[in-house]
Amino acid sequence: MSKKAADTAASVGAVIAIEQHFPRDERLLDDSLAGRILPLGMKVFVWLMRFAWIRDWMIRSTEKGYPGTWAIFPVRKRYIDAKVTEASHLDALVNLGAGLDTLAFRVPTLAKGPVFEVDQPGNIALKRSKLNQAIGKLPEQLRFVSVDFDAQDLGSALATHGYSDNMKTFFVLEAVTQYLTVTGIQTTFDFLAKAQSGSRLIFTYVRKDFVEGRAFYDNEDLYKRLVLKDKVWLFGLDPEEVADFLDGYGWKVLEHIGYEDLADAYIKPTGRELEPLALERIVYAEKL
Repeated sequence: MSKKAADTAASVGAVIAIEQHFPRDERLLDDSLAGRILPLGMKVFVWLMRFAWIRDWMIRSTEKGYPGTWAIFPVRKRYIDAKVTEASHLDALVNLGAGLDTLAFRVPTLAKGPVFEVDQPGNIALKRSKLNQAIGKLPEQLRFVSVDFDAQDLGSALATHGYSDNMKTFFVLEAVTQYLTVTGIQTTFDFLAKAQSGSRLIFTYVRKDFVEGRAFYDNEDLYKRLVLKDKVWLFGLDPEEVADFLDGYGWKVLEHIGYEDLADAYIKPTGRELEPLALERIVYAEKL
């Protein structure tokens, strides 16, 4: 996984932090910690967004240039939070490509078992440092695991921090698959194939026809930037092949939805007008 992929962590965190400036009934996600663990430059940017007219202009500009790319971050986290809360009986949580995500602090039920935060070394070091500054002593069950998905063995890295295949685990793979090579996808899902029966998985994916430049879903500029210019979006799936893809690794699809569904659940009640991102989908699965 490239460094440019890792660099997106702060940008996503900034979106979540900016959401905290909205009144509670208009906010897409509650997360008081997100802004406190950002790098200084991002903190200044988020601070400026407390002015409604600047914030509204910035979001309108984002939506005009890249339709659907504002709401995607908070709404998929809302969905993940809900599913993790429902699966509170599981033994552990493994957040793959965790970035600056604060899932371990947003969902109180996670306090019962170990939470493994997995990402590239730079992101892990940044997150550990910022959390120490923001909250002091970290929870004992929080374990940081540095790994390069494309070059290192995920299972071995987790095992050195106390993870076992015998744990019924909730795996989160949020906004990661598109950044992986085919080898990285295979090794990651080979690891997931060893998960204990009854484990759960949430992962997002970008449509294959977008990655291959056959369909743009009103986001041709995003394709030009992330696929052609930066060359960081590498992998995609067709919605029709998802069930068979997962079945090959011993997983069964429980839900497979688009962001139109999440918009109905999380955006519509706020009264805000934000586009759903059509080029990405989200899958919730159970290990057989």
